[in-house]
This record gives sequence, structure tokens and C-alpha cells, in this order.
Amino acid sequence: MSVIDKQAGIIKLVPEGWESQQRILVVLAHPDDPEFFCGASIHRWSVAGHEVIYWLVTCGDKGTPDRSISSQQLCGIRHAEQRAAAAVLGVQDVRFMDYPDGYLVPDLNLRRDITRAIRIARPDILVTCDPLTLYSGGVRLNHPDHRAVGQATLDAVYPAARDYLYFPELLEKEGLEPHIVREVWVAGTMEPSVSLDVTEYWETKIQALYEHNSQIGDPQALAERMRSRRTPDSSTETPRYEEGFRRIVLG
Repeated sequence: MSVIDKQAGIIKLVPEGWESQQRILVVLAHPDDPEFFCGASIHRWSVAGHEVIYWLVTCGDKGTPDRSISSQQLCGIRHAEQRAAAAVLGVQDVRFMDYPDGYLVPDLNLRRDITRAIRIARPDILVTCDPLTLYSGGVRLNHPDHRAVGQATLDAVYPAARDYLYFPELLEKEGLEPHIVREVWVAGTMEPSVSLDVTEYWETKIQALYEHNSQIGDPQALAERMRSRRTPDSSTETPRYEEGFRRIVLG
């Protein structure tokens, strides 16, 4: 049953209400974004029998202070890390566009490529990130790639993926029919409308994050930080964890 928190203005502990298996496409910027943004929810969905597909725009080829590693080498490392992390959460289908990390802009080329991904995957549900989130957690700047991918993905969902006259070459040359996404779940938003109780999946989220060895530094410090993100109304003895989204039902 849904619980409405009128003071906070969000719906808490809302079941998805999906009566059949859903095909869920996750479109985010970098390896480790799915796990950090919504890894516990992804595991919740895969455990429930839904099919989850990752389509990542970059391979994170800039994210290292190690000057002995080239971008090409880091790209290969992060491909492998992402596939391993996805497998922990029950996700087997991981794809990369391999745009250069850090240089993304929400232009027509990116919108076309994400439209192509949507028409190939043909998801019921699409997960991306909020292009309006400039500050993350109130203390960090949100990565510009996150914002660019969020904007391009929303623009691809509507109207480009839906209408055949947008990027007609996708239909004429690649045979990719238009597709209507039924729901968009926007992660990393400062204005969530839905919050899922993911307490029983939180430790698996942490285990998946451990697979991103090139990014996490001290695994123990990561675990402590993630476990500290319990809800304010829970305790360290009986913690509860949630992941919030802006849920947009399109049809």
C-alpha cells in the first residue's frame, strides 16, 4: 500500500504497480552511475523478474589520478568493472556508446544515438538522471555528463523515439521502428515523487560498488559512507534505506 507524506510532498514506499514483467532500460553517463544512482532499485527489479538493460554513454575514460594509465586502458578496465557490478545486481545486458568521458553535450548526435538505443531496446520503463540537478547532495557539483545525458535522454524519449519522422534514417536505413516508453524514472533528482524502500537490497548495492575498483579507493570507507545514508526515521541498529525518483507516466 502507498504511504503519502503530505508534508514532504512525496509518495513513500510506493510499489511499482507493474502487473507483468517489465523491460527496463537504464541510460546513464558512466560506469558506476547505475550502482550509485539506483543500484538497490535495480537489484529489487531484477529479483522481481524484470529485465534490466544498461546502456552507458561513456566508458569513464577520464576518471583516474593515475598518470600511468591511458584513456584507452582505463576504458577497458571500466568496461570490465561495469559488467561485473551489473552481474552482482542481476543485470547481464550491458552496452556502451563509448563517447569521450567529460565532453558530453545534449546535442542532436547524442539525442539520435539515445533514440537509437531506445528503439533497439524497446523498453517499457526507462531510467535516467535529472538534468536539472546542478548540486549533488547539497555539497558536491553534479558531473556535467550526468546533466547532458539526462537532458538528451528525456528529449529522445519524447518526442524523438516516438515519432517516425524524427531521425528518419533510423527507420529508413536501420529498420528501427518508433517506440513509446510508458514510464520514465528520473534518478538523482532533488524533487522525487516516488521513494522505494530498498533496505533488503542495500548490501547488494554496496557489493556491486566494490566491483568498481578503479573508482572507489578505500572499500571500507565506501561501505561506511553508504551505510550512513539510512533514512532519518531509522537507526543504526535497524536502518532503512530508500532510493527516490521523479516518476513520469507517459502512457
